[in-house]
Amino acid sequence: MSNLTQNSLNQDETTDPPRSDFVRDLVEEDGKSGRFGGRVQTRFPPEPNGYLHIGHAKAIVLDFSIARENGGSCTLRLDDTNPTTEDQSFVDAIVQDIEWLGFSPDALKHSSDYFDQLYEWAELFISRGLAYVDDQPAETIADQRGGFGKPGIESPFRDRTAQENLALFRGMRDGKFAEGSRVLRAKIDMQHENMQMRDPVMYRIRFKDHYRTGNQWKVYPSYDWAHGQGDAIEGVTHSLCSLEFSDNRALYDWYLQQLPLDEPAPYQTEFARLEFTYTVTSKRKLKELVEGHHVNGWDDPRLPTLRALRRRGYPPAAIRAFCAFIGVSRTNSRHDIELLESFVRSELNSTAQRRMAVLRPLKLIITNWPTDDSDCPRTEFRTLPNNPENEADGVREVSFSGELWIEEDDFRLEPPPKYFRLSPGQEVRLRGGYLVTCTGAICDSDGKPIEVHCTYDPETAGGAAPDGRKVKSTIHWVDANNAIDGSAALYDRLFAEAVPGAATGDALDDLSSSSMELIENCKFEKSLADVATNEVVQFERLGYFAADATLEHYFHRTVGLRDEWARLQKQTQGG
Repeated sequence: MSNLTQNSLNQDETTDPPRSDFVRDLVEEDGKSGRFGGRVQTRFPPEPNGYLHIGHAKAIVLDFSIARENGGSCTLRLDDTNPTTEDQSFVDAIVQDIEWLGFSPDALKHSSDYFDQLYEWAELFISRGLAYVDDQPAETIADQRGGFGKPGIESPFRDRTAQENLALFRGMRDGKFAEGSRVLRAKIDMQHENMQMRDPVMYRIRFKDHYRTGNQWKVYPSYDWAHGQGDAIEGVTHSLCSLEFSDNRALYDWYLQQLPLDEPAPYQTEFARLEFTYTVTSKRKLKELVEGHHVNGWDDPRLPTLRALRRRGYPPAAIRAFCAFIGVSRTNSRHDIELLESFVRSELNSTAQRRMAVLRPLKLIITNWPTDDSDCPRTEFRTLPNNPENEADGVREVSFSGELWIEEDDFRLEPPPKYFRLSPGQEVRLRGGYLVTCTGAICDSDGKPIEVHCTYDPETAGGAAPDGRKVKSTIHWVDANNAIDGSAALYDRLFAEAVPGAATGDALDDLSSSSMELIENCKFEKSLADVATNEVVQFERLGYFAADATLEHYFHRTVGLRDEWARLQKQTQGG
């Protein structure tokens, strides 16, 4: 849990200035009114039962940004109230993902830190007639809550005395009753129009060791009982949640109103969650994808988990910039995944080093290439920029000889109309090298080209053309005598439909059968041997690729070079 002592407010400003939105307006109003004495304190409260995904990124950016913009603090609080699904490994992963995204919490807290206080307050509720022990099974309790337009039914145990309820609750705490045999419920209003207010469960019995507290507890608080109270204990001022918790706000407020708090109670504000086309972020669906082996683990680059996006090469700065761009609203909407990819592409365009790679190699022989003094084909070096968008990145020397690898798609024996790459009699430029003219090809028994023959013009090095002639195509290459063998994974949409499951109700019905293609026997420029783990480079003309963390010379395509978002916008505008 490194860097937790760093103050999140001291991080580099890497996004555009925040836009005005209703959340920031509320915070500003509270500051002017002195509601919290000028303090702003937020928190990000994930449950440690899984991995963070791109949907969480919006909440993380908002929570930390609101604190930073107002000179406040932001806490990471792990909502660890369910021992059956939570684990320290998830805690560690959450901390790592938040720090990778570019934020350092001012404090790391757990709901389990407050188990003693929450239990004490629960007994206070019982003594004041605000809570009771219910012996009914969960299914009966759920049925009795009724529904919209359907009245609730009060539990036959609702009017137990405070003394009886205290005795039973302490028996639950001490493990005297079986799991599922009893729960503690708040006593509010079984006819309330908000279903969350119909005597919600505060505690349930769980005979499961907690990853932090071991077997100390036999009862565990519900999310709603721990959430607002944890905020109050920590001194949170603004509890920011996604819209699915809007119905919980009345209960959040009611619980806090009953407590003897020394400071003003925090309050909850909801904002729209982040959803994308061709993507699911449901924790249940993601688990089905992993456990059903539809993907290769939680860091499979086709998934929207932050660890998967990191492996795929998404820059944290691009995710932060995207979240700042879309802003905060009160209405859920689904964003085009191409918009996020455009931010990724824009960031990488300015930061990624350029390299040459041939994914589907075809041998090119320059038949008039000179030999050296030993009568061996000469090797020379071409100077190429590391990133034409940033002169400070300098240049590199790339070996060039009479035997090169080019892409299969860059040659056609019988070219289609408007095909300007290599074909018999056609002249092209080799990137940073010479103009070459195709003189023919050798094919296998099936007629597939296996070797292309060309001649080169030695007067055209590095873009020169003394006679002023121009060509319509420049292709990349890799020196066959200094190539590195490797592999590349190409990714497409994991789901074939923009809204997975819209037609059938099950997103898995829309899984794409062509979401990944592994290409082996790729040929890489020699300098790619020195690329760092997770570093993203641009394979010229092919896209951006991230070096795998464990496999040598294995690259994941982050995004292609084509701006699909711009294309979609043009279609929308009728262009």
